[in-house]
Amino acid sequence: MKVGVSTASLFTRKNNEDALPLLQSMGIKTVEVFLTSFSEYGYPFADLLKERKGGLEVNSVHDLNTQFEPQLFNAHARVKADAYSLLDKVLDSANALGAPYYTFHGTSRVKRSTHSGKYDDFPRMIEGFAELTAYCKARGVRLCLENVEWSTYNRPGVFKKLADEIPELGGVLDIKQARISEYPYEAYIKEMGEKLKYAHLSDFGDRGMCLPGKGNFDFQTLLLRLKDVGFDGALIIEAYQKDYTDPIELKRSCEYLEELIYKFE
Repeated sequence: MKVGVSTASLFTRKNNEDALPLLQSMGIKTVEVFLTSFSEYGYPFADLLKERKGGLEVNSVHDLNTQFEPQLFNAHARVKADAYSLLDKVLDSANALGAPYYTFHGTSRVKRSTHSGKYDDFPRMIEGFAELTAYCKARGVRLCLENVEWSTYNRPGVFKKLADEIPELGGVLDIKQARISEYPYEAYIKEMGEKLKYAHLSDFGDRGMCLPGKGNFDFQTLLLRLKDVGFDGALIIEAYQKDYTDPIELKRSCEYLEELIYKFE
């Protein structure tokens, strides 16, 4: 296993082109690049990030999902085509940065009826995800669906129904979102199994969400659960601005996780 940081953790603190050199200067080796808006999708911004990333390994790209991902499933051909044109730009960025994975949310479960999943149309969902997964694969990027309380994979069971029909679909575990969904994170790990490619980590303490090592979350047990399914991917710290004071705390949090992994292995 390896430890990294998402540039989302520096959202509003540092723009991506400055976040990457900062993380590298702190000795962090692996990152997820969170593309924050339309102007950051594709070229020429991808070339700038490639230049600024130095020796960092980019595990994955992540976009501001609600900007276009739900429209990738739209029944209107023009709407869907426009969304795919934005997807192309995100994949351009992934290719430029050498990122093998794309962190994907999918549809938005805003209405109460969609949130419950009672009316999920899985044949249509499978058709849409199969098309997307194949499209990304053709560009050399693996689509990885993340468990997110307000989006497609908002409860255990969804991923299995999709992945059983789409072998190339990967998974992303988000500890924070598992807690919000009120389902145990172990259920998501068990369901994704060997298709689980990487994870987004945070901690939770008396004052709410915080960096790993600052709260009460049992990371040793998490590592055991991950080992049980043969996981050997990246553990990516994904935090919010309010979760810490100084960026150097990201490095210390990485060191905390790396020490646990070292003792564990």
